[in-house]
Amino acid sequence: MVDIVPLSSYPSYISLLPSIQTCNITNLPENYFLKYYLYHALSWPQLSFVAVVRPKHNSPKNEYPKVVGYVLAKMEEEPTDGIAHGHITSLSVMRTHRRLGIAERLMKMSQRAMAESHRAEYVSLHVRVSNNAALRLYRDTLGFEIEKIEAKYYADGEDAYAMRMDLRPLWMKEDRKENNDGRKQASNTASRKTESDANADSAANDDGHPDEGEEVGEMGKNGGEMEKKEKERVFRVKVGRALGVGDLVERNETVR
Repeated sequence: MVDIVPLSSYPSYISLLPSIQTCNITNLPENYFLKYYLYHALSWPQLSFVAVVRPKHNSPKNEYPKVVGYVLAKMEEEPTDGIAHGHITSLSVMRTHRRLGIAERLMKMSQRAMAESHRAEYVSLHVRVSNNAALRLYRDTLGFEIEKIEAKYYADGEDAYAMRMDLRPLWMKEDRKENNDGRKQASNTASRKTESDANADSAANDDGHPDEGEEVGEMGKNGGEMEKKEKERVFRVKVGRALGVGDLVERNETVR
């Protein structure tokens, strides 16, 4: 199984550089000194990716994975057009692992890292005018456009296509994601506040006093019956004329 990971994901990723250099020398005529790989690895480790085959279970514990592909990328430090953009320095996949979509995945991951980490507006590269396989990948699959032809760009005198691809659509995807996350967070905060307010309201009774517990006994269930009976106590009083009254009349008086 082939994994594609950032070069910086390995604690001692500098140790992978000789394997990357071997992959380059095996497949490409454009070769670099080891210090050039080191320059990319130390300056922009998050922009370069490697395709690796993990060691088998019975392999030595500290054995490094086998590098079967890589993309070496950087940001232009002093762009002539004044626009922040990235550049693909080198892309290579071993012949044993071609036609598996590895090169496309390497390129896409590097492009996304440029857009997210450095806000690059576009990415550029050079390719030989005779390299039809690479042209199909860059132009037809990834969407690069030919900007111009640079005469005798390579050491052997062959011309190169200068190509570029707009990375700003990747900004918008990232911005939309951030906006959606912000809206979700605000919605969750509002929901928690509403729930908290509802709980506070339910903790108070109709006359504004806090709830002091469940009703106790029949008087509690009748909701203030004791107070009502206190007001309606019955008194027996004698009424009538002061003299010559033979009978007594009883009546109820309610205390007002």
